[in-house]
Amino acid sequence: MSEGERGASGQARRGFSAHAAATPGRAALVLGDRTLTYGELDRRSGSVALALRGLGVDGGDRVAVMLPNGLELFECALALAKLDAALVPVNWHLKADELTWILTDSAAAVLVTDAAIWDSVSAAGARVPGCRVVVVGGPPAPASTVDYEGLVAGPVGGADGEVLDAGAGPSLVFYTSGTTGRPKGVVHGARGAAAAGPPRTGSAAGAGRARLAAAQDGQVALWRWTDEDVHLLSGPGYHAGPCGWTLTALYAGATTVILPAWDARRWLELVERHRVTRSFMVPSHFVRILELPERERRQRDLSSLRLIVHAAAPCPTGVKRRIIEELPTAEIWELYGASEGGATRISPQEWLARPGSVGLPWPGVGVKILDEEGRELPPDRTGLVYVVPPGGAGFHYHNDTDKTASAWRGDAFTVGDVGHLDEDGYLFITDRASDMVIRGGVNVYPREAEDALYAHPGVVDCAVFGVPDPVLGERLKAMVELRDTGVTAEDLLAHCRDRLAGFKCPEIVELVDTLPRDPNGKVLKRLLRDAHWGGTRTAISTE
Repeated sequence: MSEGERGASGQARRGFSAHAAATPGRAALVLGDRTLTYGELDRRSGSVALALRGLGVDGGDRVAVMLPNGLELFECALALAKLDAALVPVNWHLKADELTWILTDSAAAVLVTDAAIWDSVSAAGARVPGCRVVVVGGPPAPASTVDYEGLVAGPVGGADGEVLDAGAGPSLVFYTSGTTGRPKGVVHGARGAAAAGPPRTGSAAGAGRARLAAAQDGQVALWRWTDEDVHLLSGPGYHAGPCGWTLTALYAGATTVILPAWDARRWLELVERHRVTRSFMVPSHFVRILELPERERRQRDLSSLRLIVHAAAPCPTGVKRRIIEELPTAEIWELYGASEGGATRISPQEWLARPGSVGLPWPGVGVKILDEEGRELPPDRTGLVYVVPPGGAGFHYHNDTDKTASAWRGDAFTVGDVGHLDEDGYLFITDRASDMVIRGGVNVYPREAEDALYAHPGVVDCAVFGVPDPVLGERLKAMVELRDTGVTAEDLLAHCRDRLAGFKCPEIVELVDTLPRDPNGKVLKRLLRDAHWGGTRTAISTE
């Protein structure tokens, strides 16, 4: 590390802007044959920041970014950090209605998107007239939009010698699907803060930057990041884990290699070519790698790998054992948490001693098991898992005080998972209190698919739930009662696909004469799930 990267105290300086000033020639982002150095990324993100300011973006504003994995996603993230504005990552597979909701609910000042998905964006943009649209990739966007490359080509420095510093990165607002209703934005900070507060300036902006810096410093220390690391972005950048890890890599001065879309062969190739040291993954990635012929896996030199962290879905024990054996130079850690906050982690050695556990709490974090009345349960008793975040940190759901209140009991929150602690404090997740399905590491709530099915005139009633899948862990199945016998399962699937992103749609539709109900007429979805999960020890796929 050069002297320029150390402050007056001799401590290492962290933060993207510090690295860009000290080592501008170091590779920051690599995509295919293109590399952006820290200096180039600093210049481009600075130009985008000034251009967004010219479009009216100010501190505390929100900008939605709906882009596939690429350089522009992180240029925008750093630009927003320089403005003290918040990044709202949006899944680029969403349809117009879904996008419209997020743009409206978040009050996004600007949407940055890609010309390749313009059909969905144009329909949404027409319904959110106050949101300016910036398009990457040129045509077919109309003249009313702003061309992204025009932003990048603008001036670099601010007026009067203003220096734009990215600090610890942007504030992030991730939209998570809810058990009922529309997705809600997770906003970190004081739980009582206004969901759409005034612009962040002065002391408010400084406090926000200090909080983000403390969080990033914690991640750097927890996972032992260095500026010599090479991180491989394996998952979609609009998800919390992959996005957060790439921003931490930039904060630590490391290099990130971007995988545009998941492909197991390409992943192996990139690890070998770029001497990748670490990655954030999900269990379905492991399954796809292990499905490749052994000869293909063995011909790649993966000895540079030092750390892989996986999360977002339960990992089948057989898959976990095999990937540990397959990548002997890498420590395969698992973490448990959500967009709402991190909770536990477990090393491979601990996991081999306690298969199925998701580990001990992170430093400064507490985990407890509560019954329905909020009483804390002793070891080996099953109840709702509650997480006590460090230092009184918290979150709220944007524009939803009821959902926020229901998530918290005192200083602890839950995302609806059920489990127990053993005598040594290791957490085991055994079920979910909600209907949430984890499909390949992506949270999917059946309510959205059920609402889409109910909109079909031939549907009397339906139940959508998760069933086991050997690769994805779970997938969605719909059981449907019809009033019109001429409607087919394929008709219903097409109906859903017209209204929802593909990953939210049922993959199996079974037409039935009647669904099981309680005396009040409510569908007993538990009985349907039990019939499909019979013989497993838990209601989540870990076997």
